[in-house]
Amino acid sequence: MKRIGLAIIIAMLGSLCLMAADKSQGKIKFSETVHDFGNIREDGGPVTYEFTFTNEGKQPLTITSARAECGCTRPEYPREEIAPGESGVIKVTYNPLGRPGGFTKVVTVRCSGNPGKVSLKIRGTVIPAK
Repeated sequence: MKRIGLAIIIAMLGSLCLMAADKSQGKIKFSETVHDFGNIREDGGPVTYEFTFTNEGKQPLTITSARAECGCTRPEYPREEIAPGESGVIKVTYNPLGRPGGFTKVVTVRCSGNPGKVSLKIRGTVIPAK
């Protein structure tokens, strides 16, 4: 019985330590993680959307990378630290030229905070050029 009680106390202390660690680092929070462009014209040029995020943590946050799954999608991200309470933008540009039909693209954002990885999605339908 003493072992069970001791195991419960150790588990609770471990959980408290993890929760304290979470609060002492940056915490990235996006206002939205999916954007639908709707119908876009193939010959209308690239389209861009800005995903806004806030650092809701207690420490500065650094975006370490933002990678798209293909060359038709180009992400841009801030290189400087984002202070607690401050906001930033991940700008995602999609080039529809030569890609008629529906699309869904994912940009994987990695950062120094919690969570360490976030997936942003863009989607829409490319209307073929005449």
